[in-house]
Order: sequence, then structure tokens, then C-alpha cells
Amino acid sequence: MRNTHSHLSKHHNLKSGIIKTLKFATFFLLGILIFWMVYKDQDIDHIKDILSNQVNYFWIVFSLFLGLLSHISRTIRWNLMIEPLGHKPRMLNTFLAVMVGYLMNLALPRMGEISRCGVLARYEKISFTKLIGTVVVERLIDVLMLLILLLVVISTQFGQVLEFLKNNPEVNEKLQRVLYSPVLIGGLVLVALFIWISRHKIKESSLMKKVKGFVSQFVEGVQSIKNLRNVSAFIFHSVFIWFLYFVMLYCVFFAFGFTSHLLPLAGLTVFVFGSFGMVAPVQGGIGAWHFMVIEALALYGVDRGDGKVFALLAHGSTTLMLIVLGLIAMLVLPFVNEREAEPGQESTEILS
Repeated sequence: MRNTHSHLSKHHNLKSGIIKTLKFATFFLLGILIFWMVYKDQDIDHIKDILSNQVNYFWIVFSLFLGLLSHISRTIRWNLMIEPLGHKPRMLNTFLAVMVGYLMNLALPRMGEISRCGVLARYEKISFTKLIGTVVVERLIDVLMLLILLLVVISTQFGQVLEFLKNNPEVNEKLQRVLYSPVLIGGLVLVALFIWISRHKIKESSLMKKVKGFVSQFVEGVQSIKNLRNVSAFIFHSVFIWFLYFVMLYCVFFAFGFTSHLLPLAGLTVFVFGSFGMVAPVQGGIGAWHFMVIEALALYGVDRGDGKVFALLAHGSTTLMLIVLGLIAMLVLPFVNEREAEPGQESTEILS
């Protein structure tokens, strides 16, 4: 019996590993395809010339410094959200968990949220499910901030937004296609009917009891925002994080002669367009972010060839920083904690 259980466990792990590998390969190839389509006609010598002779790298370094400050601010905000759960994790552990999360997002989209919760659950003995609840609130706040910035861009740069949609009709068409897709609508109706017909069986199932337990802890994590001890600090960091994100990108404008003359509102437009590129289901927004930034810069008269160099350096430098800090975080975590989580601790936290 034990051998059978072991065999099933190995089979499950193998199947799970194959699925994760396929997901990684699919998203990675999609990102590479978009990236190739954006850069396939670019003159390599032109890129080399600009990067070698026409870039003020002080602004790139300063931009990365601001990026580091934004990660520290996100760390402080997350700790503020965790405190109402009855825990006060060490700031260093929270920061390292955040950096591991960013690194994992480069491997697989949205994996970072799960990874950083897993790291903190392991080293600070906090319920994984409750931590996921706090991260969901984080993401909702981030979406709200992005929507506010989008409204600012639309109200102040309406002509540029219309010009973008005019130059890229496929973006508008794809949005409408998804929203009005018969497959999507039909699928939602069928799922709703199935749940309604099977509602009594579902309520009594053991799976539903586990789901209820999970949801209970998840909701507790989400509701942590209600019991914040320092609301003003939470609001400050929520705004400060996105302010730093914007200034981080706008600093890169001063590294190039062809963008240094652009005003902050132009920088905000490029930032918001790029942020929507990051939402695409590809590792680190590769390809999608570049496309959105290049098109946004073109609205302000920046040659697309120059825009490609801008996007390449801005995205590449940030990605390199996240990789370095993420790898350092993974190496440092076991050493800054006195003892590792006991075997099975992490899985217990996830299921608790």
C-alpha cells in the first residue's frame, strides 16, 4: 500500500513538473516571439552605436536606485498588511521574499506572488493562505493606482491615446473580440448551470469543506486591510511605490538625447502604456512591454528605431537588477534565519 502511495505521489509530481515546464516554455516562447517581431528589422550597429556613445549611464544607475527604493517601500507596505494577522515578520525576511517573488515572475508569470508567500510562510511561520489574501489586496491596490494614472493620461493626453488606437487597430479589435467572444460567454453560462444543478452535492462534499477552510483564511488575509494600525503609512507607500515606478522610467528619458526634451506627462503616458504591457502573460513583460513603450514614444515624435534602443536598455537594466537581487535573496535567506523550516512545514502551511 505504501509503495502504491509513493508511486502515485511520484507520478503526480512528475505530471505537475511537466505542466509547469510546458507553461514556462509556452510563455517564454510567446515573449521571445513578440520580442523578435519588434526587433527583427532593427539595425544592430545602430543599437551598438547608441549604447556605446550616446547614453548617459548615470541616469540608468539612478533609475535602478529608485527601483530599489520602490522594492523597500513595497516591503514596508506588506509588513503593515501582515501585522493585523498577529505577526510581525522581520523586515529583512520580507524584503528577501519580495525579491525572490520578482525573480520567480521572470520565470513564470504570476508565480512571484505564490513564491514570496511561500518564502515568508516558511521562515516566519505565517499561514500561506492568509499571506495570499494580503497579496490579493496588494494587487487590487496596484490595479487601482494604474487605473488612476490611466485616467490622468486619458484626460491630459487624449489625442495621443486616440493616435495609438488609430495606429494599432488590432489592439482595439482584440479587446472587443475577447469581451464579446461567444466561447467565453457560453463557457461562463455552462459553468453557472453546472454549479446550480450540482449545488447540493457540492455543499456536502469533503472538497467543499477544504475549500471553505481555505476561503476562511484567505478572507482573513484580505480583511487585514480593515485592521491596519497605520493607515496613513499604508496610503503613503501605496502612492510612493507607483511614484517611484514612474520616476524610475522617466529618469531613463534623460539618458538619451532623443527623449531628454520630453515633459513628465509624456513620460507618464509611456509609463502607463508600458505598465499594460507588463500585464501580458509573458515573463517580465518581455516583448509586450517593449512594443507598448516604443509605440508610446512614437506618439511624441521619437523614431521607432531609437525607441527600440530605449526600451531595450530600460527593460534590460531593470531585469538584470531583479535577477541579481533575486539570486542574492535566495542565497542569503537560509543564512539570515537561524533554522530552516522543518520538513513538511511549507506544505502544511499551504494546506492550513
